[in-house]
Amino acid sequence: MNAEAIKATLPRDLMASVVVFLVALPLCMGIAIASGMPPAKGVVTGIIGGLVVGWLSGAPLQVSGPAAGLTVLVFELVQQYGAAMLGPILLLAGALQLLAGRLKLGCWFRVTAPAVVYGMLAGIGILIVLSQLHVMMDAKPQASGLDNLSAFPAALWAALPFAGDGDGLVAASLGLLTIACMWVWDRLKPQRLRLLPGALLGVAAATLLGLWMGLDVRRVEVPDNLADAITWLQPADLLAFADPGLLVAALAVAFIASAETLLSAAAVDRMHQGPRADFDRELSAQGIGNMLCGMLGALPMTGVIVRSSANVQAGARTRVSAMLHAVWLLAAVVLLAALLERIPVASLAGVLVYTGLKLIDLKALRQLGRYGRMAMLIHVATALTIVATDLLTGVLVGFALTLMQLAWQASRLKINVVQDGRRVELRMQGAATFLKVPQMSRALAGVPQDAWLYVPMEHLRYIDHACMELLDEWQRSNQGNGARLIIEPRALVRRVEGGRRQAAYLGTLPEGN
Repeated sequence: MNAEAIKATLPRDLMASVVVFLVALPLCMGIAIASGMPPAKGVVTGIIGGLVVGWLSGAPLQVSGPAAGLTVLVFELVQQYGAAMLGPILLLAGALQLLAGRLKLGCWFRVTAPAVVYGMLAGIGILIVLSQLHVMMDAKPQASGLDNLSAFPAALWAALPFAGDGDGLVAASLGLLTIACMWVWDRLKPQRLRLLPGALLGVAAATLLGLWMGLDVRRVEVPDNLADAITWLQPADLLAFADPGLLVAALAVAFIASAETLLSAAAVDRMHQGPRADFDRELSAQGIGNMLCGMLGALPMTGVIVRSSANVQAGARTRVSAMLHAVWLLAAVVLLAALLERIPVASLAGVLVYTGLKLIDLKALRQLGRYGRMAMLIHVATALTIVATDLLTGVLVGFALTLMQLAWQASRLKINVVQDGRRVELRMQGAATFLKVPQMSRALAGVPQDAWLYVPMEHLRYIDHACMELLDEWQRSNQGNGARLIIEPRALVRRVEGGRRQAAYLGTLPEGN
C-alpha cells in the first residue's frame, strides 16, 4: 500500500482501532480468567493477534485474539496438565495450522456441518455460563460442566448473607449490573453512539460502583511489568510431546481454532465490499500467531467475530486498524495498570456470562429445523455431550451423527411397481445398493413372469452391481415365459463381457396386453 492510500484510509482505521480496543480489553482479560489463567496472558494474546496476525492476515479486516470458543478447552487443559504445558500444546497446534495453510487446506476446515458448529457453540456457551456464574460470586469454578451445575446451589447458598459473609452476593450484584448494562445498551443505544461497546460501559459502571461503595470483592491482578506475564517455553517442555494426550489436545486446539477462524472470516466477508479473504493465508497467519503464543506462554487465539464485526462497523478499511488496536492494548497494560486493577473480577465474569448466553443461539436451532428434525437432533446432541463430557467428545459425536445421517440418506430407496397389462414399470427413487436387495426382491416377486419390465433410471442417484445382478437374474429366470427387461439407456451405461460398453437393453415397449 502506497503512502497516499495509507493517508486516505488512516483516519478511519485509527477510529476503528480505538473502538476495537474498547471491545477487546475486557474480553481479553475476562477470557483469560475464565480459562484459569492470569488476565495479562489474554492481553498478550490480543497484542500478538493484532501486531503479528493482523500484519500477516489473509482477512485484512478480521481481528484475532483470545476467543470464548476455546475457553472451555483451555480450562480443561490447564486443570489436567498445568499452565506450563499449554505452551507446547499451542506450539504444535500452531505448527499444524501453518502446515495446513501452506498445503492450501483452508477450504477443507470449512467443511463442517452447520448443525455441529452451532451445537459446538451452544455447548461452549452453556459451559461458559455454568463456570462464570461461580466466578461472579467470587467462587472458584469446577473442572467440568456437570460439576459446576451440581455445585451451583451450594455456591449460591454460601453467597447469601445469612449463610455466609455475603461477599459472594455483593460480587454477584456487580456481575448482574454489568449484564444489565450490556443488555440495555444493546437494545436502547442511540445511533450516534452505536460504536460504543456495551461491555465497556458495563465494566465501567460496576467498577465505579464498587469503588464508590468501597466493596470488598476480588479485583483484576495486573503485573507491574508486562514481561512478568510472559513465560518462555523451555526446551525441556518439548519432552511433553511423548504424552499422547498432549498430541490429541494440540489437534483439538488446531481444528477448533481453525474452524472458528475461517467461519468468522467468511462472516466478515459478508459485512463489507472490500477484498475477499484468502483462507489459506489466514490459516498460516493464525498458525504463526499460535506458535508465538505457545513460545510466550499466552492463550491460544482465533479470528473472533465480535471484535471483527466491531472493526467493520466502525469503518475500518485496511489491516492497520487491527494492528493499531494491539498498540492500544499494550499501552493500556503498561500505562493504565493501576486503573485495570480496580476492575472487579465479577464484572468481567458478567461479560462472559452475557457472551455465553449469546452463543446459545435458539434462532439458529429453529433455522436448522427447516432442514429436518435430524439436524436439530445433531445440534442438541453435540451441545449436551460437550456439557456432559468434554469439547472434543461432543464434536466427535456431532460428526458421527452427521455421517450416520448421510449414510441413511444415501441408502434410502423408494420402490413403486406400476402395471398396465404386460407392461410393468419398476420406479425407483434414491440409491439402490446391496442393502436394498431384499426390498427389490420383494418388489420383483410381484411382477408377472411374462411381463415386459421397464426400469427408468432418471430418479436413481446410484445403483450398484448387486442390484443390477438381481435385475439380470429376474430376466434370466423368466426369459422362457416371454419376459423382457428394458433399462433406460440414457441414464445407465455399464461394462459387459468383451470390454465393450453398451446399454442394458434396447427395445420397444408394448402398448399394453
